[in-house]
Amino acid sequence: MKAFFAIAALAALTAGPVYADCSYPPPPDKIPDGSTATLDEMQAGQKTVQSYDHAIKAYTDCLRLEHDAAVAKTTTGAKNAELTKEQKAQQEQIERVMNQKNNAAIDQEEQIVARFNEQIKIFKNRGKDTDKDKKK
Repeated sequence: MKAFFAIAALAALTAGPVYADCSYPPPPDKIPDGSTATLDEMQAGQKTVQSYDHAIKAYTDCLRLEHDAAVAKTTTGAKNAELTKEQKAQQEQIERVMNQKNNAAIDQEEQIVARFNEQIKIFKNRGKDTDKDKKK
C-alpha cells in the first residue's frame, strides 16, 4: 500500500509541466515516538506537523492560482460556449493534473497527521500505564 501511494504521488507530482512553479513541501523528517518521547519532543513534533500543514495549504493555493492562469491561457479571449474541442481538452487536462497533485498532497498530509495523532495517544496513555502500576 505504501509503495502504491508513493508511486501514485510521484506520478501526480510529475504529471506535466503546468505547475512547475509550485514547490511541493517535504514531509517532516521525523514524527516523535510517543512511547519514548519527552513532552518537549512531542510539542516540537506538533509544531513541525503544523508547519507542514501550512506549507501544504500554501502549495495547494499555489496550484489553484497556476490552474486558473493556465485555464485562462487556453481560452485566449473566447467564452466557454465558444471554446474549441482542443481548448476544452486542454482545460480538462489542466484540471486533471491539478486535482491529482492536490489530492496527493492532501493524502500525504492526512497520513502524517494520523501518524502523529497516534503517537499523541501513545504518549498520553504512557503515563496512565505507569499510574496503574504504581497503584498495584
